[in-house]
Amino acid sequence: MAETNYRTALVTGASSGLGRGLALWLAKRGVRVFATGRRLPQLQALTAEAQAAGVTIEPVEMDVTKPDATMERIRALDAECGGLDLVVANAGVGGTTNAKRLPWERVRGIIDTNVTGAAATLSAVLPNMVERKRGHLVGVSSLAGFRGLAGHAAYSASKAFLATFMESLRVDLRGTGVSVTCIYPGFVKSEMTATNNFPMPFLLETHDAVELMGQGIIRGDAEVSFPWQLAVPTRLAKVLPNPLFDSVARRLR
Repeated sequence: MAETNYRTALVTGASSGLGRGLALWLAKRGVRVFATGRRLPQLQALTAEAQAAGVTIEPVEMDVTKPDATMERIRALDAECGGLDLVVANAGVGGTTNAKRLPWERVRGIIDTNVTGAAATLSAVLPNMVERKRGHLVGVSSLAGFRGLAGHAAYSASKAFLATFMESLRVDLRGTGVSVTCIYPGFVKSEMTATNNFPMPFLLETHDAVELMGQGIIRGDAEVSFPWQLAVPTRLAKVLPNPLFDSVARRLR
């Protein structure tokens, strides 16, 4: 079992899916984990599972769509635990947003969570990390952020924002002692993907995706993309001429 140098970690969106899995993965490696989410019963169930495994996870009810409250709560936890070593902005929502009948409420909900919520999470204790000369920021983007997918304008754009945000942070923070990692998952079995009514190639089990995430974080990788069978062609799609990409993308609706 891989060891970590983290004493403390905060993981958002930990009531289900990748966030839940990563919180437990870190706790089993001796990290004091604050697992945050909007659904307290699910967080309490995670805490009970951790206790049964002989490790500790502390549930924190928090809604990242309320950025001011999010920053205040994370800063309070940072002070309480003597400094968060690892902050993972994992909370995210999906949903289709077909441009022919663009549903603004859904667009706004995706932006509030995936953009504003993630940025608030990562910004909350960044100045403190720089002052301490240690810390690790992780943003969970998506392979869907490399190009605009048909019917997913808001989701693709929100994940593209986070990827660019993390890249700029990485450049700015070089030499400060603060590490930055951006994770690009493909399709993973979760509540979010359970409602998808389209093909999901190379669909990963949650525990396999969590292992890839955790190992990449521990190594301090700048980027972690998986599965490779989907990550490679997705990255190559960035250099496709627009007419060719548009033609291919329309067929993948």
